Amino acid sequence: MDKPINNKAWLFVLPVLVLVAFSAVIPLMTVVNYSFQDTFGNNQFFWAGLEWYREVLSSERFHNALWRQFLFTGIILAIQIPLGVAVALAMPRKGWGVPVCLVLMALPLLIPWNVVGTIWQIFGRVDIGLLGYTLFNLGIDYNYTQDPLDAWITVVVMDVWHWTSLVVLLCYAGLVSIPDAYYQAAKIDGASRWAVFRYIQLPKMHRVLLIAILLRFMDSFMIYTEPFVVTGGGPGSATSFLSIDLVKMAIGQFDVGPAAAMSIIYFLIILALSYVFYTVMTNAGRER
Repeated sequence: MDKPINNKAWLFVLPVLVLVAFSAVIPLMTVVNYSFQDTFGNNQFFWAGLEWYREVLSSERFHNALWRQFLFTGIILAIQIPLGVAVALAMPRKGWGVPVCLVLMALPLLIPWNVVGTIWQIFGRVDIGLLGYTLFNLGIDYNYTQDPLDAWITVVVMDVWHWTSLVVLLCYAGLVSIPDAYYQAAKIDGASRWAVFRYIQLPKMHRVLLIAILLRFMDSFMIYTEPFVVTGGGPGSATSFLSIDLVKMAIGQFDVGPAAAMSIIYFLIILALSYVFYTVMTNAGRER
């Protein structure tokens, strides 16, 4: 005899669904509505169809911002994932050093995004910043407000400093969950340090690495506050990522229609790439 299903649990989920509808679905539908219309003010809208989507997709400005966004995200993942794994492997598993390391790793994550941008904006200034002043006195021509390469290096290093801790903590959680029996068996077999990492630690960290890559991909692809505070998208448009370019279009130029179309395209790109990342890495984990 089948056990009756109790659906009363949905009553506890209902408030969350209502909250999500008001905070996400309704604003999304508003943006979708704006992306198909044009306005000349006075709250009067006119049907524009797919005009804004065609304009955005054929715009060189959008293509350049998208290229910069992909480049930034690729650099971030290439640095933070290996670095996070390496730091997690170096952290102690027992003793007084464990809470100290965990607290130190968590500190950058507790700092608000705008504060991180302000810290690095001051830190990199040649006149009063410790980094900028030191490099200047060493004879290194560093100026993130005028040189595009310096601006890129500053933004990348800032993001690595801010978010590598997240990868470290996730990887560390995966490492400490590995039973000691695996290490004892590897020691008996005379396995090398690389063999232990390759065949024991890395497979056991697969799921947390998947979470880390997905989180860092989505967050780095949507980054706005930190680079905007530090460089404002400059010098020129060197660090104008998709999010910064979108805000400039929507608020600075008040092009509501193109900005709405660009935001929908932006959302679909993130959704599609996140799905591809998840599917590929999940299938790779099953094949092992």
